[in-house]
Amino acid sequence: MIIVRSPLRITLGGGGTDVPSYYSDHEGFLIAAAIDKYVYITIHQTFIEELLVKYSELERVASLDDLKHPIVREAFRLCGVSGRALEVTSMADIPAGTGLGSSSSFTTALLKALYTHKKELIHPEELAERACEIEIGRLREPIGKQDQYISAYGGVTCFHFHRDGKVDARPVPLDTETLYNLEDNLLLFFTGYSRAASVILKEQDSKTKQQDAGMIANLHNVKEMGYRSLKLLEEAQLTEFGQLMDEHWQLKKRRSGGMSNPKIDEWYSLAMKNGAAGGKLIGAGGGGFLMFYAEDKTKLRHAMTQAGLTEVRFRFDFEGTKTIVA
Repeated sequence: MIIVRSPLRITLGGGGTDVPSYYSDHEGFLIAAAIDKYVYITIHQTFIEELLVKYSELERVASLDDLKHPIVREAFRLCGVSGRALEVTSMADIPAGTGLGSSSSFTTALLKALYTHKKELIHPEELAERACEIEIGRLREPIGKQDQYISAYGGVTCFHFHRDGKVDARPVPLDTETLYNLEDNLLLFFTGYSRAASVILKEQDSKTKQQDAGMIANLHNVKEMGYRSLKLLEEAQLTEFGQLMDEHWQLKKRRSGGMSNPKIDEWYSLAMKNGAAGGKLIGAGGGGFLMFYAEDKTKLRHAMTQAGLTEVRFRFDFEGTKTIVA
């Protein structure tokens, strides 16, 4: 049996500039961090000449052409694996549609498992690019590249997206104390809402392709905030980094009417009154997790749990997509 895990992620600055419709003209930049919440893929040899795929549904098919799950189908095709006499199962620590990049973590984990099955090594950059080829190239999802890259690489990492599609990745240079303080003071709360990222991102993608001046100016500002976030992290100015998250959230909300809702706005306001220096909704928007930077964590936790939100505690992951049993 092969077991692979791939981390979920949080975005720390510049999110949205990793979408091809933007970076192919203007280049993109963002900072993301992998966290110790994972998508797991297992691959198991069977004695039945069929492919068995278990996720939220159960599929048993004679050929890839009959498989409904598009990512699994395209991953097998890309890797040149027929799927006969194999069983594939997926599990996750966090539900899909909650803004933590689970779809791309699923894709990178599945690809890594298939290459492990073939006894082939694959570099994180190649793994990320092949996941992008499946989701963006073959399936035409209007999403960006950050999720595939951060799940493949892990760590607290900044990415530069070039016009030609090339991606440069490098770790954010944080001293040990700053890293631990950042990890301790970032809090995640589940809103109870889930949604497909592609629904929210489709509007951004469409407006950017149409050269909508307001959307492009918004993304220019978000990219500049990404660079400012990097500088503040490098200089260990974490309170200021938290305050910049608030600026980022106010700007992000202007990109789409579906980015937030009155309940999310109410919770955000409550957090800002109870110790948060700043925060934002993680992912494309519309639901998922609210993330805040707060040095008075006890006060914030009490206020948010009293309001009915569930906290998910986490640590950073520095291993990326990894085969844990082979």
